[in-house]
Amino acid sequence: MSLLLLLLLLAASPAPARAGDPYAYYDWEVSYVSAQPLGVKQKVIGINGQFPGPALNVTTNWNVVVNVRNALDEPLLLTWNGVQQRKSAWQDGVLGTNCAIPAGWNWTYTFQVKDQVGSFFYFPSTPLHRAAGGYGGIIINNRDVIPIPFGFPDGDITLFIGDWYNRGHKELRRALDGGTLLGAPDGVLINGLGPYQYNESLVPPGIVYERINVEPGKTYRFRVHNVGVSTSLNFRIQNHNLLLVETEGSYTSQQNYTNLDIHVGQSYSFLVTMDQNASTDYYVVASAHFVDAAVVDKLTGVAILHYSNSQGPASGPLPDPPNDQYDTGFSINQARSIRWNVTASGARPNPQGSFHYGDITVTDVYLLQSRPPEVIDGKLRSTLNEISYIAPSTPLVLAQLFNVPGVYKLDFPNHPMNRLPKVDTSIINGTYKGFMEIIFQNNATTVQSYHLDGYAFFVVGMDYGLWTENSRGTYNKWDGVARSTIQVFPGAWTAILVFLDNAGIWNLRVQNLDTWYLGQEVYINVVNPEDNSSTLPDNAIFCGALSSLQKEQSHRFMYSEASPVAQWRNTFSLLFLLAFFNIWLQ
Repeated sequence: MSLLLLLLLLAASPAPARAGDPYAYYDWEVSYVSAQPLGVKQKVIGINGQFPGPALNVTTNWNVVVNVRNALDEPLLLTWNGVQQRKSAWQDGVLGTNCAIPAGWNWTYTFQVKDQVGSFFYFPSTPLHRAAGGYGGIIINNRDVIPIPFGFPDGDITLFIGDWYNRGHKELRRALDGGTLLGAPDGVLINGLGPYQYNESLVPPGIVYERINVEPGKTYRFRVHNVGVSTSLNFRIQNHNLLLVETEGSYTSQQNYTNLDIHVGQSYSFLVTMDQNASTDYYVVASAHFVDAAVVDKLTGVAILHYSNSQGPASGPLPDPPNDQYDTGFSINQARSIRWNVTASGARPNPQGSFHYGDITVTDVYLLQSRPPEVIDGKLRSTLNEISYIAPSTPLVLAQLFNVPGVYKLDFPNHPMNRLPKVDTSIINGTYKGFMEIIFQNNATTVQSYHLDGYAFFVVGMDYGLWTENSRGTYNKWDGVARSTIQVFPGAWTAILVFLDNAGIWNLRVQNLDTWYLGQEVYINVVNPEDNSSTLPDNAIFCGALSSLQKEQSHRFMYSEASPVAQWRNTFSLLFLLAFFNIWLQ
């Protein structure tokens, strides 16, 4: 019996730690759950029954293993907004790199959060799924040997703000497919919940709202993500200052704001000190900016900040938004004020400002012009440089690896062509370790946000009118913040610089879900000529022209071996066999 006991203890104990960076395991089921955030019952996308989904909370350089079971009724991909997937485009989770996980199937993401710290989020990248939820936070912490450039906060609070439609994502897709724009949203959510009833004539009774519990005198880190469909939101907390300290993985020059515009797909970290007398609770507000005045009251999300010694409920008017709904001047000046903290350490033990981007010679220039959605070949589409991207049935990365002809063309123009728009799968041919300048020229009528997978880029310029060669004279070549999502105001331009040192095919997209769905995206192909080896994962899903290569590994509702549930099940099986063997010996 002593031998059996020893064997059982060995089997039940954790496996010995391997040398190298730690692993974090997650097991998720993505499914529809019932909710009524604005008082209208609807199906939203939850993860393990949660809406919003659970957080990934890891430390830089950790390996992350996320086992995903798709319990939806249509294919699914999750993408990791701002996580650079260094040399691992296979895990990026967009249609240009991955075949979608079929309904009822299981797939395991495995990636390393290499040399990054900060606040990010994940969401489903398959068409308009984010409009139904499926999002959650990603926190990448510093290693102990790397200091943070501010006092360690007393608590960490994540807030998801975003516009919301009572129509489901399928109905929204049908509208766009039928040539109809989505129109104004039905409200704004904070952490998946509707507004506090700050005004009985504007907010119906019975709406469940978010309450944030805090202790007086303590300082909290608020990580705020705009996960909405298309609306820029102004964020503020009544009677409290927002000390901006980080955005999308970069520590910022620390500045106090009474409010900040957060555009679709963007993430910010603020330090907020509970320094009020708590005579009442306080409003936390996310209200639409740059929308018609007639709908702004409807598009106001309100949560409650509750001190433990609060003496009563919040009351009175909400804290003031920016003065003019249509005044982009306030927001553009605010955006210019966000600078990189060049003296702080990043994920590595060296000052992140040691990367002197202003001294590097630009090798490629792309001026990307957008226009309002227009009809192309009888369908409503949106474009960049008169090209509306259409996703092929075979993902670009797979087509490149297996030399599948005719899937894409490396001929995306580096400037507007002033020709009739067309639908095509044309991508940018980047230069490995080249330094690319990208100018987003917004000739549409709404604020747009652009995101680049695989990289953080330097925001160097932003102004009204048309970009010209002379505009470079206004660039910030010293402390432009490095981030992955940037806004472009209507009738204006934004310029970024990016060092293309991450091999792969990377998605450059508008974050506004409606125009993204209509084709406003492109991919950048970055090939390392000295190392073109494949990192195709063993569990790759094949589709399109490569469907015949699909292996048997992706059985329905099976756990991959990376899953902790699978590990527990294997241990249980071993215990059972050992017990049976012991009985047989007796």
